[in-house]
Amino acid sequence: MNKLELKHKEIIDFCVANADDSVVKKYARYFTEGYDGYGIDTKIFKSQVKKWLGSWKNEMTISDYLDLGDLLVSTGKFEEASFAISLIASKKDEFSTETFDGIGNWLENGIQNWGNTDVLCMLVLPEFIYNKIIEPKDFISWTKSESKWKRRAVPVNFYEMIKKGYSPEPVFSVIEKLMEDKEEDVQKGLGTLLREIWKKQPETAEEFLLKWKDRCGRKIIHYATEKMDKDSKAKFKKTKK
Repeated sequence: MNKLELKHKEIIDFCVANADDSVVKKYARYFTEGYDGYGIDTKIFKSQVKKWLGSWKNEMTISDYLDLGDLLVSTGKFEEASFAISLIASKKDEFSTETFDGIGNWLENGIQNWGNTDVLCMLVLPEFIYNKIIEPKDFISWTKSESKWKRRAVPVNFYEMIKKGYSPEPVFSVIEKLMEDKEEDVQKGLGTLLREIWKKQPETAEEFLLKWKDRCGRKIIHYATEKMDKDSKAKFKKTKK
């Protein structure tokens, strides 16, 4: 076994040793697409991440963590993907366009649920924008992905950025390429993003929604208008033909 295979085995051994069926049952109900996990308590998980980051500090490069992440996400196991995300997040000061592309591959080749996708959007993806490694328009290629999780990551990542005060203007030209997406998981991400934009710039968000209300998925409208009053919501009913 090489170094990364040994690290992967160590992670798997830890997951097996700390598996808990009651945790699996607790979380399974939140994943309609299925939940493939060991069932590791959150505190145990976080504690172990901290231990590995400490003990591996001098031997694992950002490239190593990307390659290890490839192994971890390929299994489809929830916690293995979670470890991949937590480990690469520790190297955010070294992110590059190559890191961005490598993480994008995780969403193509392994990550297969909204939980891992959304945590990736919370802990990792916004850093590429904040540190000016990429621009919002660089997510356009993601909107064409066959993976619904990679497509979902686009609005969820933007949601995290808008929450922290980032201007919504550059995101509209990107998300409009997803507004007719048929996948509900993508629609929910879009609706949540537009709701957040509406909180900060209601007129801008409403103008965008009015343009799309007759063509976009209804989950987008449902989530985007969730905080509006009854009269405001009525404006976004689909026009009957």
